[in-house]
Amino acid sequence: MNAQPTVFRRIDRFRPCLVAVACLTLLGTNSLAAAPATTSHPEQLIDETQQFLEQAVTDYLRRSDIEGRHEIEVNRLDPRLRLTSCDQPLSTRLESPAQPIGRVTVRVSCEGSSPWSVFVPAQVRLYRQVVTAIRPLKRESTLSAADVSLAERDVSLLPQGYLTSIEQVLGNKLTRPVQADQALTPNVLQLAEVVRKGDQVVITARSGGINVRMPGEAMSDGAPGTQIRVKNQRSGRIVKARVTGPGQVEVAM
Repeated sequence: MNAQPTVFRRIDRFRPCLVAVACLTLLGTNSLAAAPATTSHPEQLIDETQQFLEQAVTDYLRRSDIEGRHEIEVNRLDPRLRLTSCDQPLSTRLESPAQPIGRVTVRVSCEGSSPWSVFVPAQVRLYRQVVTAIRPLKRESTLSAADVSLAERDVSLLPQGYLTSIEQVLGNKLTRPVQADQALTPNVLQLAEVVRKGDQVVITARSGGINVRMPGEAMSDGAPGTQIRVKNQRSGRIVKARVTGPGQVEVAM
């Protein structure tokens, strides 16, 4: 968890950006045409992007209280790219998406006397320990500690979300089959019912610091957080109550 991030300066499998209009916004200079004698080279843009993303990812993880290791891979730029040397320090900002995870684009700009901007693509991978299935599991399976484990995954590839604690899934049911080593996402889980129709339950009514408890009978099944009908065995009234745990429901006062 405390391993230092691995950094890649380039990705050879990415083809260089050969179409100038897709990579460069010209505000006053030419790019691939005859270049002025003094220029800024692609390597400088890659270094600026690398440094910016390292800080942006570190800040994002700290701000979000997320633990994990990350890798940053900056795409190659066309080696023929030449830009007028900037008479001010280059500025960088995240163009897309909102958070520096996954496929990102960084805008590197010169705001000097001969302004220009270049959009540099990169890939930021964030590796975290997430809940995965140990073996293939069927739909409607109720999960136990023998079914799941923690494994490192690149969460930038899990757009539907992920879970980081085994306790989050224990006792829950699967809404669809999953394969071995598959990361479990919230949309494949359904909270298991902890109250069944006909169960004897304790009804709790709270108001300020006052708690009132009374016996009741569940009129339907319910998972934690869901609302069910409950019969108050003292008054005979049927009320709506929220399931708070096995044999426990709560009504609003």
